[in-house]
Amino acid sequence: MAKKSKDARVGSHGPGTPATTALDAAGVAYTARAYVHDPSSSSYGLEAAQALGVDPERVFKTLMVEIPAGASSQLCVAVVPVAGSLDLKAAAAAFGVKKAAMADLAAAERRSGYVRGGISPLGQRLPSPTAVDISALDHETVLVSGGRRGFDIELAPKDLVRLTDAIVAPLRAVG
Repeated sequence: MAKKSKDARVGSHGPGTPATTALDAAGVAYTARAYVHDPSSSSYGLEAAQALGVDPERVFKTLMVEIPAGASSQLCVAVVPVAGSLDLKAAAAAFGVKKAAMADLAAAERRSGYVRGGISPLGQRLPSPTAVDISALDHETVLVSGGRRGFDIELAPKDLVRLTDAIVAPLRAVG
């Protein structure tokens, strides 16, 4: 785990997003990492990595995908490094289906309870099946959105996987 700083949180000291509330309730140690969000930024994740001085391989973005579920479809969460992109075929395989597509933004925001650029895999309004890219396990800690733009949470990848009940699989596009 990262060195504890004045921002290290355990208990009810988080900044009050559903993500920090979920971490506090589970008693998981994390570090709240805030930065000034630039509204003109075209990549929320890369902006976070740069603003926080963190290797983009350790900062993970939360993407919502839609997979077939019988006669309808289901939204799922894919967590991948901001330094790459999601391989939709790999995501489909992780969820045990033949194909996946990026979810409609409005549907993703409704289901998660978060806005674009602030969707966290933690504390979502309606939990969804989740897959985390296997590369997360290469790091002592990773950063994910804390539930709003300009706010990330640093935590151990094993805690992220456990709290989201995630599948760990290769999800990152190669090449």
